[in-house]
Amino acid sequence: MELGSILQFLENKTILLTGVTGFLAKIFVEKILRVQPNVKKLYLLLRAADATSASYRFHSEVIGKDLFRVAKETLGANFDAIISKKIIVVCGDVFYGDLGIKDSSLREEMMNELDIVLNFAATTNFYERYDIAFGTNTIGPKNVICFAKTCLKVKLFVQISTAYVCGESSGLIPEKPYRLGETLNGVSGLDIDYEKKLIDTKLDELRAQGVTETEIKHAMKDMGTERAKRYGWPNTYVFTKAMGEMLIGNIKGNLALVIIRPSMITSTFKDPFPGWIEGARTIDALTVSYGKGKLTFFVVDLESIVDVIPGDMVVNAIIAAMVAHANQPCDEVIYHVGSSLQNPMRYSNFRDYLIQYFTNKPWMDKKGKPIKVNKPTIFNSISNFNRFIKIRYWPLLKVLELANIVFCQIFVNTYNNLNRKIKLVKQLVELYRPYLFFHGIFDDSNLDKLRIAVGMNDKEDDIFFMDPKSIDWDNYFLNSHIPGVVKFVF
Repeated sequence: MELGSILQFLENKTILLTGVTGFLAKIFVEKILRVQPNVKKLYLLLRAADATSASYRFHSEVIGKDLFRVAKETLGANFDAIISKKIIVVCGDVFYGDLGIKDSSLREEMMNELDIVLNFAATTNFYERYDIAFGTNTIGPKNVICFAKTCLKVKLFVQISTAYVCGESSGLIPEKPYRLGETLNGVSGLDIDYEKKLIDTKLDELRAQGVTETEIKHAMKDMGTERAKRYGWPNTYVFTKAMGEMLIGNIKGNLALVIIRPSMITSTFKDPFPGWIEGARTIDALTVSYGKGKLTFFVVDLESIVDVIPGDMVVNAIIAAMVAHANQPCDEVIYHVGSSLQNPMRYSNFRDYLIQYFTNKPWMDKKGKPIKVNKPTIFNSISNFNRFIKIRYWPLLKVLELANIVFCQIFVNTYNNLNRKIKLVKQLVELYRPYLFFHGIFDDSNLDKLRIAVGMNDKEDDIFFMDPKSIDWDNYFLNSHIPGVVKFVF
């Protein structure tokens, strides 16, 4: 594989991005503008009521972020001029055909000018409503690639997926595509058109029954989980992402297709600066809860590898793959972007980083007092955790239940609140279980070839770094990542 100069390739290119308000897409936009301001145009698709609202969202939710601080300092007075000249904010939605772009002249302009299309748009909620996840993660990629195929100059379509479309696979997981109807558990009958009909039928039934919107929401969430597990996926998110991959692989025609599958994405490693993050992503739900003193136990296999990869490394891999396959067209190539094979880290390490950091630098409560954290209790299986819950809380629930009978339900609120909390904790544990007890390692042979190709250009090797072997996990978590979570998320 030969890349040539990545910076030279990006010059005068016209690129479409969807999902631009997302964490990863923002890093991509910042990187392109900072290292190659001579890019021709970046069309950025945003969901909004109108063009004015879309522009407002772009300025407040994208370039208004601290992530762009270095680009503004580097480009100086030219930054605003580059934004106004290079950035075209497009009001639309991947849920619709033609991407919901109502401005026909703008749509025609894009069809004539675009060189590369990247689909970042996704809902990443594990327990999302099935209709919403299906519309964004499954039908969305189909709509974007269909739009790309109408563009006269487009050389490549890039789909940002997730490594966890593999479900709960173990061992070495290959970089291979999924085909229509393929399932993880061998159960036949997966038909994406039929899934759409099931969703529409269920919604019609619920509305005919006159149920509330809250009840519809819960029913659609439960439906997504049920359909995912029927075919071997642990949750709605990875199931709908896998179906999205199937669809675009089936309809791409002659268009070159690259699918990027990152593992758990964490804060930036060094570019544009270390530690930038947005939202409590993946394992950082644990970071926030533990640091604030709300989490006193972990339900996890401490020997499991936790496959994390900094966001800037993922973006560098996307850019390098984009250049490689626009120059050398491919049929369909999968890239795992993770660390489990090259530089594995275990949950025992992650636990130790949390203890060390928040013991030395405790989070302050609203009164300015440090929150004391203790070494968390570890449950190395779901059954052990459920046994603990039963021993610890079942007698209390029974006492409250009896007290309600004797004292005319005076304790009913206490009983209901405790019962609700127990159910919520159990639900969260079950939701994250596939990742806290994951025993797979992601093969990254394709990405390794890409890393070698990038390394051939000494001048750009440091700009588009993507080698997880270069990460010192102790230093990264204690001095970059957890401080970044505290600064940008807490």
